Amino acid sequence: MINVLIVEDSLVTRQHLKYLLERDGTMRVIGMAEDGMGAISFLQENKPDVITMDINMPRMNGLDATRHIMETTPLPIVIVSASYNRRDVKKTFLAVEAGAVAIIEKPFGKGHPDHEAMSDTLIRTVKLMSEVKVIKRRTKKLSSKTTTISHPVPSHIKHETVHNNINLITIGASTGGPLVLRSILSGLQKGFPAPLLIVQHIASGFLKGLADWLIETTEHPIHIAVDGEQMLPGHVYLAPDSYHMGVEKWGRIALSKCAPENGVRPSVSYLFRSASDVFGKNMAGVLLTGMGCDGAKELKLMKDRGAVTIAQDKESSVVFGMPGEAVKLGGARHILPPDGISATLEYYLHHTAKRGAKHDE
Repeated sequence: MINVLIVEDSLVTRQHLKYLLERDGTMRVIGMAEDGMGAISFLQENKPDVITMDINMPRMNGLDATRHIMETTPLPIVIVSASYNRRDVKKTFLAVEAGAVAIIEKPFGKGHPDHEAMSDTLIRTVKLMSEVKVIKRRTKKLSSKTTTISHPVPSHIKHETVHNNINLITIGASTGGPLVLRSILSGLQKGFPAPLLIVQHIASGFLKGLADWLIETTEHPIHIAVDGEQMLPGHVYLAPDSYHMGVEKWGRIALSKCAPENGVRPSVSYLFRSASDVFGKNMAGVLLTGMGCDGAKELKLMKDRGAVTIAQDKESSVVFGMPGEAVKLGGARHILPPDGISATLEYYLHHTAKRGAKHDE
């Protein structure tokens, strides 16, 4: 059995979460706390396998509790929060920075059309996150803007002859993705010479919080994509909630409400396929940590067309589902940790810029 601690200030919500988790038959709730201080007190005598954590609570909120737990008795923490309070959403991403492994929206009650889907997401996420290995985190100052961090280029890449122009970068991510995205963006030089498009699977309502957090913690212009928008080099575009994001000729973003792919919309598969159709070999595709297989086949398609393709390695992934599927299919030209991904992208972008400068001469 998977032992769970629920941290939530609402008695009704605590009972609802307990009912949903225990009806699965593989989990038991061994404790419930109404705030962060109660959770810390509980952990002095007990060790659950996973914690569900609300953000907005009295005495000690979920951010401060997450930070304290990850600095003292690290355990997998899943943020289960409402998305309508902007300040709470911001704290959610600070909690991710402090070490929380996943974000999901509080499930609605019975009778709501999304009840079953949200309940299934809760159960699946908590079960999977219970197996994640976490380490102690020391968080000096949360959400401070980082200057670009240069990482060494992996030795096997330094000796490659580069034939590609990287005129577009596409990234797909799911569970565990936000922290990796921030790490990769922090390793790219400001004003890098290509647009960067991202599909991040995230609970509805949290995307604006993700964008704001990336704006505050990296040096790049971050946008939630708009249909028909002209892509600009050095700018980062996030696929909006409930829309697929693709690209058109002449470098414009195209949003679509067509059917979900791999059970999700936006879909990494949709982005990768669309970008590959337009840019061919002159692009890079990166598949990061996440559940499922979204984007795996399409990363292989990119590789077959000559593009630079990268999968996050197993050791650094919270969940090796999406990148693992791409590796199985032979779709990853490189398998790297986050610092290696940013260094590799920088290496290819540098060669693209050099070729562009020679062409201009």
